[in-house]
Parts: sequence; C-alpha cells; structure tokens
Amino acid sequence: MGTGIRDRVAIIGMGCTRFGERWEVGGEELMVEAFTECLEDAGIDRDEIQAAWLATCYDEIGVGKSALPLSMTLRLPFIPVTRTENFCASGTEAFRGAVYAVASGAYEVCLAMGVEKLKDTGFGGLPSMTGSHVGSLLWLWNPNMTAPGGFAQLATAYAAKHRIPEKDLKRAMAQVSVKSHENGVLNPKAHLRKRVTIDQVMAAPIIAYPLGLFDCCGVSDGAACAIVTTVERAIDMGIKNPVTVKALQLALSNGEEAAYNEWDVDHFMTTARCSIRAYEEAGIKDPRDEIDMMELHDCFSITELVTYEDLHISERGQAWKDVLDGFYNRDGKIPCQVDGGLKCFGHPIGASGLRMMYEMYLQLLGRAGERQLENPRYGLTHNLGGFPPMNICSIAIVGRYK
Repeated sequence: MGTGIRDRVAIIGMGCTRFGERWEVGGEELMVEAFTECLEDAGIDRDEIQAAWLATCYDEIGVGKSALPLSMTLRLPFIPVTRTENFCASGTEAFRGAVYAVASGAYEVCLAMGVEKLKDTGFGGLPSMTGSHVGSLLWLWNPNMTAPGGFAQLATAYAAKHRIPEKDLKRAMAQVSVKSHENGVLNPKAHLRKRVTIDQVMAAPIIAYPLGLFDCCGVSDGAACAIVTTVERAIDMGIKNPVTVKALQLALSNGEEAAYNEWDVDHFMTTARCSIRAYEEAGIKDPRDEIDMMELHDCFSITELVTYEDLHISERGQAWKDVLDGFYNRDGKIPCQVDGGLKCFGHPIGASGLRMMYEMYLQLLGRAGERQLENPRYGLTHNLGGFPPMNICSIAIVGRYK
C-alpha cells in the first residue's frame, strides 16, 4: 500500500440543498443551490476552480452520459469536467476524483458535485437494473432479486449465523430507524422530519420479510458539493485549522461473494476490507475508541446494523446489542446518522456521498446547530452501492488538520 493522502487535501467549502420532493426545481437549479452555498463558504471566485467532477447515477440529468450539465449550468471557465457514476457511491467517487487531483499536484482547487432528480420520474424506490450487465449478473445469482429482497436475505442470514432471536433483531432494526427519525427532526434540510416509536416501526407493513416499511429508505431530489484545495493554500487563505481528508478508500466485489466461497450472506466483504485500509491510511488503531461520528449507508436498517461490524467497531454478531444499548445514538459513544441518514435526510443517489461529507464538515467546524456534537475529532462516511453479493464500498475519514 502507498503512503496515502492523509492531510494533503483540505475541504474549504461545502454546500447542500434541502432534500425531498423538489417538484418546483430541476436538476440545474439544485446544482446552483448547492454550489452557491459552497462557493460562498469557500470564499473564492468561481474562476479559481481548475477542474470538476459531476456525480449522477441515472440519466434524468445530463446530455447523454456527459459532464456538460455541470459545466454549462455553473458557467465553469472551460475547465476539465468529468462525469462519474458508481451506483450509490457516486457522490463519494466525485469527491475522490477532486481530492486525488489536488493530492497529485495536477490542480490546486477542484470541485465535486453530486445531484439526482428522481421524484419527477416516478421512482418510488431504487430503479430496476433489468437489462444492464449488472442486472444480468444479479439475475444469475437470484432471478427474483429486488433491493428489499436482497437485503432481507442479509437480515435472515445474519440472524441465523449468529443465532439472534427474530424479535431481538427486529427490535434492533427498529431502533436503527427510530434513531434516524429522531435525528432528522433536528435537520431543517431533511426530507423526513417526524419522530417514530419502536412500536410503530415494528408494527409497520412488511416489504420483504423481515424488513418493514420503516426499515427501508426512499429516494429524494437533491444536490451537494465540495471545494477542495491543498492544506498549504487553505492555511494561506487564513484557515488556521482546516478540515482535511485523513483517508479515502474504495473496494469493489470481485465475485467471491456470489460464488459462496467463504461468505454466508451475513455481512459485506467489501466494507470489511475497505475499512481496514481506511484506518491504516488515517493512522487509526482502535476505531471503536477513536471514531467520533459516522454517516453510514442505511439504505435498509439491516445494512447500517451489519456495517457496524464490518467497520470493526461492534464485535461480530453483537451490533444488535450495541444498537439497543444506545451506543450509536446521538448521545451515545459513536453517534451515527446525526443528520438523519439516507432514511430521513434523503437519498438523491448521486448526491448522498457528498451529503454525508457535508454533515461531517459542519460538525467538525461546530456549525451543525441543534444537532452539534461536542468536539468531534474524526468523522467517517460510508457508501454502499449495489446488492449484498455484488457491491461497491467507499469509505472516507475526515478531521481537523491539527
């Protein structure tokens, strides 16, 4: 493994729209809304941006598969702009492009933008992959695969492997959702801002057993973006202790999961490996003690719960106990989904990774308002795109420079 990029790149500006059913605007307006906040936060001129990356997962925004919508909408100064797409990890992939471009020395100031406009198209959940290459591969694994169905299998396999009683796992999954709804109430930009109880969650209609309605996130319209530069330039701009990237790692399935070599459908092989590399790059020895806050990919409550173990924070088969003990609540040891997560902030697919980073950035700068945590040191974001047997995992760790 190389030396990594720890403390080479600083985030000097971020912006995020309100997520939700944004019928009144298009994707272009969403990008402008996020960019306006981001540029003002960075305190630079638009023409100082030297390269940009646009993340969008589906074709509702764009001229074919190109990056022209970002360049034309923001009137960028004829600079290189690249469109990225990596399922639900697309936003973090755009961030990775911008960060690595600065770390390499090729550019000094770069922009990462993520946007998705899904509600107008009628998507009630993640669109079907039928007809795609990935869809064909998933069909070979399970011809009746849906997103809820795939992650429901994860839940039943996890419970079976670790001999967790059904009622205990259901209650732990319910608590995952209750926590996110509780946190979402404090976020004025969140799509869903209403508290729910464990009893409400457990009594909700089943979508794919054992996942009920409140165990599943929906999709939203929204955009989020970041401007990054070198640490040296950030300090020259008067930012005494900037937010810097400590680690940025990506891991993709290689077929082992679908082949059932050593995998029981009970966890994510990508996340388990990606997190180890991220901690090594960030210099973190004990994540349970050193990580202060997280934004995880809670497309389903079981995904978040299992990810606690794949991040090597909860012991294998014990995350459900940590959840019920309040370990991941806003007032717990490692608050998770402080902004409401995918479940309540929302999930405009291309924007989600940057939305997660936006919350970490606000928290580290003490700007999170009612939901502000006390003196966080390290924040971790995690995206998971795809299905349990075939997925993309992206993990970022950020913190103050000193």
